[in-house]
Amino acid sequence: MRLLGLVPYPFDKAPGQRYRMEQWAPSLAQYGVDVTFESFRCTELHELLCRPGNNWRKVNLTAQALGRRLKVLRQIKNFDLVYIYNEAALLGPALAEQYISSREVPFVFDFDDAIFLHYTYISPVNRYLRLLKFPGKTASICRMASRVMVGNTYLADYALKFNKNVTIVPSTVDTDSYTIDKPVSKSEPLVIAWTGSYSTVQYLDTLRSVFLRLAKFQNFKLRVIGVPDYRMSGINVEARPWKSETEVADLRGIDIGIMPMPEDDWTRGKCGMKALQFMALGIPTVCAPVGVNSTILRQNENGLLAANDDEWVDSLSRLLNSAELRERLGKEGRATIEANYSKSVHVPRVFRILEAALNEESFAEAEEQRVKKVRAGVLNDREA
Repeated sequence: MRLLGLVPYPFDKAPGQRYRMEQWAPSLAQYGVDVTFESFRCTELHELLCRPGNNWRKVNLTAQALGRRLKVLRQIKNFDLVYIYNEAALLGPALAEQYISSREVPFVFDFDDAIFLHYTYISPVNRYLRLLKFPGKTASICRMASRVMVGNTYLADYALKFNKNVTIVPSTVDTDSYTIDKPVSKSEPLVIAWTGSYSTVQYLDTLRSVFLRLAKFQNFKLRVIGVPDYRMSGINVEARPWKSETEVADLRGIDIGIMPMPEDDWTRGKCGMKALQFMALGIPTVCAPVGVNSTILRQNENGLLAANDDEWVDSLSRLLNSAELRERLGKEGRATIEANYSKSVHVPRVFRILEAALNEESFAEAEEQRVKKVRAGVLNDREA
């Protein structure tokens, strides 16, 4: 099977893309799937869009990106199937998807964020880009797709309005790369860690009062990965840039992982990737009970859920004070990933979806029933 992967970002630069088809492609090769990735942004454009200035260079590189996409589309018949992550082009309506559909080449549409919303965050240096985004095109792409893959039930509920062939495939972890290789630390200060980016650091800021309260009676260090200039007054902060080559090593050196977030339409669409990374390494994890987090984590079994400041202080205190609790939750978290969120578990499912799209063999009825059972509580996202 010759599969064309139309993705927004350069290879190995964006977490959602990295933990879906980029991660699955090498294993899919064992099933005879040959994936050719074509990213919209080049590396230079990807990096420039995070910085102020150079507007004419940004315009020029964006024009080049559109030109590359048009060139690829003219070669669409050289492939058996197309995979689209989020959108075929980062700007404008669903014209590329319409062209693919008109050429009668089936495509699978995959998204793991609530990209159909007018998301409130746009980089301060590129606010004008909001005018060029078309979140409403997600519905159009769903309608045209042969199959739709989504990361959780919230996204599935949306996609099912427009396409009956919807399958929930959670983001996954390569458990061969994410391994437990250090004993539970008993030395101080223990390290509490958050990983993210400038677009999500606002969630970490909501815990400032929690950390200040905690610091009055606990000795800990806060490691922030992905925002290298981050500071929090009154708190011992160690900030690091995110780097693909050191990602796992940076995470291995921590004792407690955290994933705070408010509850809103955007966060309900998140797929819990930070929690999955922590748990895969046997790191006890505390999450806000928002969206899929409440499915991934079972309170006091494989992690802790904290809905307000008092619960955050209590959860972090318990973990800081008990090596036994850290070890138990860490082991259960790892077991959860191996059973339900590992690459090896879900790659065969992804192959079946691709095969069904290619062969036009509908398994819509079975998947509809599966999603209905998830919503009814008969199954959860892990079993779907």
